[in-house]
Amino acid sequence: MDTGSTAWMLASTALVCLMVPGLALFYGGMVAAKSVLNMIMMTFGSVALVGCIWVVYGFSASFGDSIGGAGILGDVTEYFGMSGVMKDDPKAVIPLSVFAAFQALFAALTAALICGAISDRIKFGAWMAFTAIWVTLVYLPVAHWVFAFDSKGVTGGWIVNKLGAIDFAGGTAVHINSGAAALAVILVLGKRIGWKKEGGVERPHNLPLVMLGAGLLWFGWFGFNGGSALTSSNAASVVVLNTFTATCSAMLGWLLVEKLRDGHSTSLGAASGAIAGLVAITPSCGAVSPLGALVLGAIGGAVCALAVGLKYKLGYDDSLDVVGIHLVGGVTGTLLVGVLGTADAPNGVDGLLYGGGLSLLGKQAVGAFAVLAYSFGVTWLIAKTLDKTMGLRVRPEVEQEGVDVHLHAESAYDLAHPLPLEPTPAPAVGY
Repeated sequence: MDTGSTAWMLASTALVCLMVPGLALFYGGMVAAKSVLNMIMMTFGSVALVGCIWVVYGFSASFGDSIGGAGILGDVTEYFGMSGVMKDDPKAVIPLSVFAAFQALFAALTAALICGAISDRIKFGAWMAFTAIWVTLVYLPVAHWVFAFDSKGVTGGWIVNKLGAIDFAGGTAVHINSGAAALAVILVLGKRIGWKKEGGVERPHNLPLVMLGAGLLWFGWFGFNGGSALTSSNAASVVVLNTFTATCSAMLGWLLVEKLRDGHSTSLGAASGAIAGLVAITPSCGAVSPLGALVLGAIGGAVCALAVGLKYKLGYDDSLDVVGIHLVGGVTGTLLVGVLGTADAPNGVDGLLYGGGLSLLGKQAVGAFAVLAYSFGVTWLIAKTLDKTMGLRVRPEVEQEGVDVHLHAESAYDLAHPLPLEPTPAPAVGY
């Protein structure tokens, strides 16, 4: 085994784990004070639930030998209960166990991303039930399509092997998947009370919390993308450089759109632009040059800044812009691989601008829209079924008074009982 690569993967797994509180704080700061704990609980709750599913059958369904060689779903029995994962394989570059842990966090974070679109109005129990079903029916098959490579005697997923589309770290399986699912749930769940036009509901209650969460996500994303190289190598180094570069230009791209459109640049826009850049570079971080990453990030940031306003024109209540950032950013980054890809990058494939023609762009489009269509369709059916059976939405009075107190019997801030002030000491005599 390569001990250096194993150490890098262990560190990358820890970095990705830091994205869990990062996402919770990022989302939590953007909702009203009466909903922040529920937002954090939905994030952590889905991570905990998916982690358990992953051990029992999730890893096997994603990375087991493809059933019938079809490239649709892995053999659920191959690693059931993580059987065989702890064995020491001297021929492997890294232990299978660290790869399983690394990919578990991908699954958990993908599910958690969805909850930002449906804040303030979904039952916590219904959210947990949705998470379990969604991961099983949507994430696990899509992860197999995108992440499971063919190897000796083992057949992987159809997108990565048969189609040959490039997705280095999850633009399709993570971001397009979660964004399309978010849109489907939004349409089933409906709008928040008072949601009509921009500014019709509560504004973010804690912008410093949003910025802190964005910073933690940015930090953890180096493990998310860099760890996807699966080795401590030049490829991982290029990916980390591209990840940083694209995020910087995306933030500036978003802020420029804000300035031109609204006359000012906001801290919320800076945080959102950074996340948009991270989303866009995720599928392409191993396919483009650092200069290409600058261009890709700027396009991703600008496009996502424009896309978040579509919810007001089209009438869907995407609370924290999961559709505008993750779906649109994921599609943008995935398609731009076919335009900005260069053979000098780790993936080694030229896109349209480097003389590669339209072939790669076509493959990227098929992969992206196949995941979008599957995720949206199956998620809509899951959400509709749950809504008709157990019910998804909280009562109107719960939504208006705040889901934190009603669903969790807690409040993030005890504003009704401030601490007593210390008495001011009397000045010393003679001063």
